[in-house]
Amino acid sequence: MTFDAEHPDRPNEPGVQERLLELLARERIPATFFLQGRWVEAYPQTAGLVVQAGHLIGSHSFYHARMPLFSDDGFDEDVRSAERALVEIVGVDPRPWFRCPFGEGADDPRVLARLDALGYRNIHWNVGPDDWDPARTPRQVEDTVVEEALAKGDGAVVLLHTWPSNMIAALPGLLARLSDGGAHFVRLDQLPAFEGSAGRG
Repeated sequence: MTFDAEHPDRPNEPGVQERLLELLARERIPATFFLQGRWVEAYPQTAGLVVQAGHLIGSHSFYHARMPLFSDDGFDEDVRSAERALVEIVGVDPRPWFRCPFGEGADDPRVLARLDALGYRNIHWNVGPDDWDPARTPRQVEDTVVEEALAKGDGAVVLLHTWPSNMIAALPGLLARLSDGGAHFVRLDQLPAFEGSAGRG
């Protein structure tokens, strides 16, 4: 389970992020969180709770812009600014974990080469239920995650976001159904595909 923590670009109800952390703690589910630098600056207490809970931390850039649109210098400054925010505010170096906003740049050789030079690798996903879309019902989010994750099998990487209300409504059901289907929940650094990508925080 991976969660992108960022400033919402659609209406959202307060408290969803805190409820998410409480649910993961109650169910003892380890996850990976990709934290946007500006979001960490705006919500240092919530970001600190993510770290304290023992979840793996990655970077989700600083501005949440489409990475291929940056100049080389702008790209490097965005990535480094997010890194500084994470190190200074929550005490975690997110390298090597990075997720391109919107997934843009995940197959762009220039983006991947610049990330590599800065000590990162982009982490894409296999399962994305578009929980950011308010037109998607909790049941649609739940069904999509369960069906696609079980179909993918070992190593499935699920993308969710920390703020949508349909995500928090779907999460208890999808976790239960995945468990019943034989799934085990681990951080990215515990998946065989990512072994050797040692984090620094």
